[in-house]
Amino acid sequence: MIQYFKIEDQKTIAIDKPVSGTWVNILPPLKQEEFSELSNLLDIPIDFLKDSLDIDERSRYEADEQVKLIVIKTPTENNSFNESDAFYITIPICIILTADQIVTVNSFENEAIKKFLNSFQNRHPDKKNMMVLKIFEKITTNFQEYLKEINHRRNSLEQKLYDANRNEELLELMRIQKSLVYFVTALRSNELLMMKMSRTNFLRLDEDEKDFLEDLIIETSQALETANTYTNILSSTLDAFASIISNNQNEVLKRLTTLTIFLSIPVLIASIYGMNVPLPFQHSHLAFWIPVCVCFFILGFALYNYIRRIKK
Repeated sequence: MIQYFKIEDQKTIAIDKPVSGTWVNILPPLKQEEFSELSNLLDIPIDFLKDSLDIDERSRYEADEQVKLIVIKTPTENNSFNESDAFYITIPICIILTADQIVTVNSFENEAIKKFLNSFQNRHPDKKNMMVLKIFEKITTNFQEYLKEINHRRNSLEQKLYDANRNEELLELMRIQKSLVYFVTALRSNELLMMKMSRTNFLRLDEDEKDFLEDLIIETSQALETANTYTNILSSTLDAFASIISNNQNEVLKRLTTLTIFLSIPVLIASIYGMNVPLPFQHSHLAFWIPVCVCFFILGFALYNYIRRIKK
């Protein structure tokens, strides 16, 4: 699906075909015919339009004559039905700058473009550089918001694990850990992209735009540091819970072993006294109670020594 937007009388309006100063937004479902038509209409290499289809596409930029391509990663919720997948993943957004238009290509719907659309009436389509930087800003803000949500979810799951060690919470923590791995990789890639763009002045920014890009680099670095911190905390938490579970397992095995030893005492005495050979007091009316009393006496003595050792 292809959308065309233009600013008219300080309002964002949708139009049927691109004109000068238009924002072209391409959303799924993506069709080969639409790519070919738009490529011919705007004179854009078709490879630039298709790069966003690869979910593993790295953050980068390149130019082909008068057309510039920027690929940047953005976070989104994972709609996979697999319960072991990450809660959040990162997907590429392709930003294409032509002589008259700015084109964004998305393989999935994402919050960054929605937020940019909501604030598009405050932009100037003729200032394509600032529009690109504003998209970068929305993406960085999205990372920060998702990181806060991840941290809140992590704290909630840890609290549940303190009350009861269950596999469900541990599996969800592992899904959060996978999400953080995606975030760290994408943020590092985005940071390198922005730093390289700043160093080479790929967009030919003026001084104000350069300062804005530097601020975005700082915010991206802070988001990356936050993601690394959450990753380290989660790894330490999972290691700690693994140790706790191992200690609890050892304690349970210890108690079961002790109980087995205690139960083996009366079983041993009953087995000996139940042999089919002549035994003391076998004709007495106390033949049943004597072994029972002996069993309780030995078992009580063993329990007494066990409890005394525990208290020490």
